[in-house]
Amino acid sequence: MARLEVLKTYKIFIGGQFPRTESGRYYPLKNKKGEVIANICLSSRKDFRNAVVAARGASGGWAGRAAFNRAQILYRIAEIMEGRKEQFISELLLQGATIKSATEEVELSIDRMVYYAGWCDKYQALYSSVNPVASSHFNFSVPEPTGVVAVIAEEESSLLGLVSTIAPVIAGGNTCVVLASESKPLCAVTFSEVLNTSDLPGGVVNIITGNSAELHSHFSTHMDVNAIIYCRKDKSEIKTIKENASLNVKRAFIYNKETLTSEKAQSPYLIFDLQEIKTTWHPIENIGSSKAGY
Repeated sequence: MARLEVLKTYKIFIGGQFPRTESGRYYPLKNKKGEVIANICLSSRKDFRNAVVAARGASGGWAGRAAFNRAQILYRIAEIMEGRKEQFISELLLQGATIKSATEEVELSIDRMVYYAGWCDKYQALYSSVNPVASSHFNFSVPEPTGVVAVIAEEESSLLGLVSTIAPVIAGGNTCVVLASESKPLCAVTFSEVLNTSDLPGGVVNIITGNSAELHSHFSTHMDVNAIIYCRKDKSEIKTIKENASLNVKRAFIYNKETLTSEKAQSPYLIFDLQEIKTTWHPIENIGSSKAGY
């Protein structure tokens, strides 16, 4: 008798753990031949809300980390990805990629994580300033993390689109909840396993799988989400997200113009998009007047 293969059920990643979807729903992932290759969680609004709670809980600790320590953690993620390179490639092949394109995508994803690791302790110098003011004060402007970021990752990319969006978010001290590609989710779940075995604190990155048509409105209306990034091309979803973002004045970014392999797909300005500028005034002691009394 022919043996029946035991298909892996890919779970979601919330708060550093791998729960099954609260909804109890799954969808069969098929390859180009129509063969079922995995069972994928069809996440619900409750899963998303749980992920936001985890992201908010991790936000203060991650934002308070020393910048060089965030750099070390991102670099450690890249090291583990390198060690699991063959697994990522095999999953891309299962989803229809060629060996050449799969290898290029995995290698570029690893390099992109290293790129943002290098920026973790440098973007502050680039975007901060000492401002000239007409009073006896020092005036400093410095970037600070926005907070919790909701991300709807690119549909056509299994790994590179995910890494290209998550890396600048966490490099800047933010936490995030990410909806992975519905048609190519395998690498996203494996990437969450990489995160779980790195030094990244639980809750900093939360990855769920499912349908954007069902979840995009929840991503954009949640009142404890500070910004949303949308990486797809559905015009009706873009319109809804922009309208809903105004409800709590969350930032909305639509990233669907640049190809992932271009130089513009990686930039410190993508870190800056998710920073708030904090300005501090500090009085200058008038040394001349204090000596006048002697």
